[in-house]
Amino acid sequence: MAMNQIPGHNIYVGGILALKNKAALERANITHIVSVIRLRSDEYLSSYQHHKIDVDDIDDENLLCHMPAAVNFIQSGLDSGGSVLVHCAMGKSRSATICIAYLMHQQRNDRSITPSVALETIREGRPFCEPNPGFMDQLDLYYDMECPDDLESQPVYQRWLYRREVEESVACGRAPEMGSVRFEDEDEQLPSQQQPEKTPEREVEIKCRKCRRGIASSKYIISHEEEKRQNVRVNSNAECAHIFLHPMKWMRSSLYPSASDANPNAQFTGDAPLSGRLACPNPTCGANIGKFAWQGMQCSCKSWVVPAIGLAKARVDIKERVLGNPSPAALGIRLPPGMQPAGPSNSGAGRGNL
Repeated sequence: MAMNQIPGHNIYVGGILALKNKAALERANITHIVSVIRLRSDEYLSSYQHHKIDVDDIDDENLLCHMPAAVNFIQSGLDSGGSVLVHCAMGKSRSATICIAYLMHQQRNDRSITPSVALETIREGRPFCEPNPGFMDQLDLYYDMECPDDLESQPVYQRWLYRREVEESVACGRAPEMGSVRFEDEDEQLPSQQQPEKTPEREVEIKCRKCRRGIASSKYIISHEEEKRQNVRVNSNAECAHIFLHPMKWMRSSLYPSASDANPNAQFTGDAPLSGRLACPNPTCGANIGKFAWQGMQCSCKSWVVPAIGLAKARVDIKERVLGNPSPAALGIRLPPGMQPAGPSNSGAGRGNL
């Protein structure tokens, strides 16, 4: 069929031919149309409220950036008492992606409505709907961000854009433009949605081994434990020789050697290296403390990190401290059955009480 209704909603999914079936559009009370396709002509759309998204059905197309506006448009159509048609070329990938985004946004407080669950709902009406893998990844990211109304304020989204820029630049054999790199510590504070749900039991502080200059803390560390679990070829028991970090502003002089120290926000126009060494940010030290590779590098545990900005553990000091009133598990202690951890009234220190 040219278009099919999503069960329980006045939303229809269809292909380009649906626009030519005026009788079907009238029967469905279509008042708003979302075109997720590069249209050559809008001659069939003059009598409808129309929202156009010019994208192709390819994995690396950024459809994520269009989701909030499309969701708002669909909702406005439903609120006006009409029905909404979301179409692409075949009514299979692009249109289904936008409809999934809407269903998740509508029920974003219900974390059980994942992209896969929303897709199954759409397939009840149009069984062959199947977003391409790249769009499914973007829907996963949209879900992880809890389907926000504003993407630009989301550090996760900004980080995703930066990674895309890195991938595109590396494919062309060059480092990403400095203006596209998100230096994590330039924000005065992380937005509330990025704050951890609960206070971590441990705080990691990293210092240059030579001069003791502070370099990074826990919130800038990238874990690749997930890659270890998913990749059977990875040696999950191997000790990682590097600590991988998000970009930080002290790295500018290493990542972009010709950038202006006087005006770090100025547009960088030189040729930045694809890979190189990280130097201690202390100008009187400048010790080699690690390396970077925009194209990625393999950790000693055999997992790949892309892009890779790594501190060599042999060249830095790593200090962990326990925060608050940690559980015995946080201290690596296993209590005998029935034994309770020492309370505040016990003045003995940690392990000595056991």
